[in-house]
Amino acid sequence: MIRLSVLDQSTVVTGRTPDASIRESIRLAQHAEALGYSRYWCAEHHNSDSQAGTAPEILIGAIAATTRAIRVGSAGVMLPHYSSLKVAEQFRVLDAIAPGRIDLGLGRAPGSDGRTAYALNPNAETASDHFPAAVRDLMHWLAGEKLVEGHPFRDIRAQPQGPTMPEVWILGSSDYGAQVAAYFGLPFCFAQFISDGAGVGQAFSVYRESYRPSALHPTPHAAVCVWGMAAETEEEAAWLFKSREMSRLRRDRGEFSALPSPEEVASYTYTPGELARVERYRARAFYGTAAAVGARLRALAEEHALEEIAVLTTVHDPEARRRSYTLLAKEFGLTPRGPAEGIGIA
Repeated sequence: MIRLSVLDQSTVVTGRTPDASIRESIRLAQHAEALGYSRYWCAEHHNSDSQAGTAPEILIGAIAATTRAIRVGSAGVMLPHYSSLKVAEQFRVLDAIAPGRIDLGLGRAPGSDGRTAYALNPNAETASDHFPAAVRDLMHWLAGEKLVEGHPFRDIRAQPQGPTMPEVWILGSSDYGAQVAAYFGLPFCFAQFISDGAGVGQAFSVYRESYRPSALHPTPHAAVCVWGMAAETEEEAAWLFKSREMSRLRRDRGEFSALPSPEEVASYTYTPGELARVERYRARAFYGTAAAVGARLRALAEEHALEEIAVLTTVHDPEARRRSYTLLAKEFGLTPRGPAEGIGIA
């Protein structure tokens, strides 16, 4: 059975201020828990008018404190921006808040433009070249183990220690992340929504062929993250998808702006060239009725022998987004957990 999870970028939409997107993320996480989703992952982006999720480690803490069962994590923390020790400390604190429920997805991409990456860490480009070593150190600190012999920080410990630790994932949209995940024996999630599927088969082949079993993960664990959206009818899905098609068109032009409403997009006249691009987006995207989207997700899982799929849904109306996840939960027969009574956020 395919496990379904949620990826959330805290998308900024027109007509609402970006801070509202953070609170909506917390509400959606509680909804996803009640529906029976396995994980809720928070993305990291910087200096963007389209995504408000700049600090997943903080948002994860808020979600972990207002849920009871769903795993909560990052997809991902862009490690070259940070010290491995600091990330280990942050996620050890998160694991103390929600023992055994925290995921630490790690990425190498900047999640921003080059100037912003430099503002976050002037040594980010060099740090990116040392990503595998940073992952190695981080895993030791998370596990409460000493670093490798001769390391200048060998005796430093990341507190608070405890009986559980976050589950580490490597995230990526190329062979590089697959190689790192395979080398360390870690689960790997391919960001299909970035590439529209290009390179996914090659990445998983590299991952499985070069996988080195680890104590926690003796066999490979492959997952993929897709953009997907379900509605009651094909017509409604096509209407809601207008927001996504315009945001993709703008992104491909280097424009990162708030997600427009379908009504705003409907008033825009595409040029012939733009319309051709939009038609390609429509052909590749996972949207429609729950049955139609479910069939495509199952086919994707079968093609690549996936254990898990994370779904990213960006639509303008938060109620339509929650409804999409509800429809997919029913389509895949997820076991509802019911509301987490007595906890919440104003």
